[in-house]
Amino acid sequence: QVHLVESGGGLVQPGGSLRLSCVGSESLFSIAHMGWYRQAPGKQRELVATITSGGRTNYGNAVKDRFAISRDNAKKTVYLQMNNLRPEDTAVYYCNADAWVPGVQGSQDLWGQGTQVTVSS
Repeated sequence: QVHLVESGGGLVQPGGSLRLSCVGSESLFSIAHMGWYRQAPGKQRELVATITSGGRTNYGNAVKDRFAISRDNAKKTVYLQMNNLRPEDTAVYYCNADAWVPGVQGSQDLWGQGTQVTVSS
């Protein structure tokens, strides 16, 4: 079952902007941390940004001062505003959430299927 659905990826020129969205399914509850990770070809998955239910944020060093994470708890949605994009930002971006799923004991570490972001001229 797909619990997280990302959207907003695409092709953008260097210096451009994109906004990613990730919507949690209606069945999710008690969503704690939400965040974004990315994986470029041949590289390990790395932290982009996370945000707690209270709004505390954390960013990977590569994206500080260029990206901004936010969330709408009522909509179970997390956003990633990406500005001043660089070719090295090219990767598949994955949404992540720590949430409870009906019928399953304990919070679950959930992942979306990913959305491709390509920065190229």
